Amino acid sequence: MSRRHTTTVRVLPPATLRPIAQSLSSEAAKTLIQAFISSLLDYCNLLLLGVSDGLLWKDQSVQNASTRLVTGAKIRDHITPVLRQLHWLPVRRRIEFKITCLVHQSLSGRTQSYLPADIKLIPNCGRQSLRSVCDRCVEQFASKPMT
Repeated sequence: MSRRHTTTVRVLPPATLRPIAQSLSSEAAKTLIQAFISSLLDYCNLLLLGVSDGLLWKDQSVQNASTRLVTGAKIRDHITPVLRQLHWLPVRRRIEFKITCLVHQSLSGRTQSYLPADIKLIPNCGRQSLRSVCDRCVEQFASKPMT
């Protein structure tokens, strides 16, 4: 009889860090929260590119709770201005930023050799090009299955 093994990644809730964060200075608490929570949110988040907002809601709520923990914002306060104050991107924007940086590094030749091979540049993206702008657009395609 075979057994199915599943692995789960446990995300440390920000409430667990509350007693520690309250005993630190605000800058040290920000660094602590960013080290624990942000690294967990960023781990393998490229796989979440194109996922619906409903599936990203748990990650976003963890980020919102950690933001409130760092700043002392209330639950009823709007979180977007607080995220901007901390210079933190929302989860969806973090994913988009990470993929954009990866594409830029691939085109600049600063990544492994297999990554630039999967990127196809499109000359002008169907837009009217200006003389002062040199557009470099990338074609978006589904990844090939690994064999």
